[in-house]
Amino acid sequence: MEISSAAVTRARTHTRTVPARSVRTAPPRRHVRERIRTLPALSGFGPRAWALAALVVASLLWIPILVVGAHVLTPAGETWSHLVDTVLFRYIGNSALLVAGTVALAFTIGVGAAWLVTATEFRGRRIVESMLILPLAVPAYVAAYTYAGMLDVTGPMQRIVRALVPALSDSVLHIPVAGPKAAMLIFALVLYPYVYVIARASFRRQSRTVLEASRVLGRSAWSTFLRVALPLARPAVVAGLVLVALEVLNDYGTVRFLGVTTFTTGIFRAWSGMGDLDAAVRLAGMLLLFVLAVLLIERVQRGRRRTDAGIETDMPMRRWELRGARGAAAFLFCALPILFGFLVPVAQLAYWAVRTASRVVNAQFVQLVINSFSLAIGAALLGVGLALVVAYATRVVNGRAVKAAARVAVLGYSVPGAVIAIGVLAPLSALDRGLGFMSASVFGISTGVLLGGTVAALVYAYAVRFMAVAYLPIEAGFDRECRDLDAASRTLGVGTTGTLRRVGLPLLRAALLGAAILVFVDVLKELPATLILRPFNFDTLATKAFQLASDEQIAESACAALILIGAGVLPVIGLDRLLGGRSTR
Repeated sequence: MEISSAAVTRARTHTRTVPARSVRTAPPRRHVRERIRTLPALSGFGPRAWALAALVVASLLWIPILVVGAHVLTPAGETWSHLVDTVLFRYIGNSALLVAGTVALAFTIGVGAAWLVTATEFRGRRIVESMLILPLAVPAYVAAYTYAGMLDVTGPMQRIVRALVPALSDSVLHIPVAGPKAAMLIFALVLYPYVYVIARASFRRQSRTVLEASRVLGRSAWSTFLRVALPLARPAVVAGLVLVALEVLNDYGTVRFLGVTTFTTGIFRAWSGMGDLDAAVRLAGMLLLFVLAVLLIERVQRGRRRTDAGIETDMPMRRWELRGARGAAAFLFCALPILFGFLVPVAQLAYWAVRTASRVVNAQFVQLVINSFSLAIGAALLGVGLALVVAYATRVVNGRAVKAAARVAVLGYSVPGAVIAIGVLAPLSALDRGLGFMSASVFGISTGVLLGGTVAALVYAYAVRFMAVAYLPIEAGFDRECRDLDAASRTLGVGTTGTLRRVGLPLLRAALLGAAILVFVDVLKELPATLILRPFNFDTLATKAFQLASDEQIAESACAALILIGAGVLPVIGLDRLLGGRSTR
């Protein structure tokens, strides 16, 4: 039977117009990328729209930081000149002293404990290894006023000492919990886990061959640690120390309670005490320069140095067994930070909470919990949503602008909360004044505060501050996915938004939940930004606990503090497992 040329032409035309989803044979891998580029964005929200959304998110998140940086270049007022002549250099000196002292102590505790639980075997090692991260759940300001209450003249410690030593029954022991030294010690006790977790993960990846070669060549265990293991772990250790330094610079509650004047206390004094927002913004700019100096030092010391990938191996180091006095000393070194960084403060707070719960837990306390959890949930949802936009944009658009936007969006975590709060408050206050002037001129109505000092402004500041906390788990979740799944979805005619909804989100449930929990906990504990931006007569668990402690009602603050610590324990344990807390050896 003959087939006409017209029929052949119609058959070929029909073959070319068959939709991609009806083709059963998958295209070759080398053609997947070209096929994806030619597919139409069926959802109307294609890669370019995702790239634009990521750029918009990054721009919005950097507005407060740019406001603070730009304000420093404007002419200064009289209040700023007065601060420069009187207290500015004290702020600089105290901040630098706190950072240096805390970093030194955190390095000693964190690196020492990480090496002991990784390279040695002693009785009780498994217990202390899993508990050494727990002090990270205790906010520094909670630990500060807890120890101040314990060591007070009428506190439990002095009562116990006087009861055990009759000769001291009529005397008063002066144990000051104030000043820079006390602040350094408290910071180190609750912040060393940043160094411990990262250093332990780095030590575990080091090769048994390299370390045992050092021992074979005659070096002692101590010399092997100093000359081989520590240099290999240097990038990780420095990263942990930078996190410690940034947390110290961000703190307000601890230094305010212990009477140490730093940049954050100066910002609050200029804003609330003097009523000069201009001076507060300038101090925030100086603190921002301090933060940039810390990041620059970390970048310079790292340079072009990289750890050889060949150093890492699946054959971990063999533990050196410690017996007798050495084993006891190792256990004591690891147990003391747990005792004083977590167990003692929590036990004291629990004792106070039992005594005061009957008069503290009431309708107002329930409202505090509702306020805190509502803010934290709202900030978590906003932060995770923005982080998802940026992370997915970097996945579907391989461009420099989008990658730069992602890097810019996560830098807010390195900026202290007081700086971000002032950067949010300054433009919103100016906008409120403009709207108030227009309303009074046109309608004769005073609008008051519309934008600044509202819940919306506070949640926005949280999103700027904790964007990195949400972004990094989501980015890691995307990296664990196979990119061929996206390519297959696009090949079947599904757009980028449909691919995210049908493929990405189901696979990212764990990462999204983890990111939301981390942001939730960080928002619960955040103090400086909340104090500056909260609405009038609006308290959270963190602000109420700090206010009660400042009013010498330390015992009454225990219930709120325990909720904050309890909320932080589970994420801390999850972080420990994520970074290698479970040892298979």
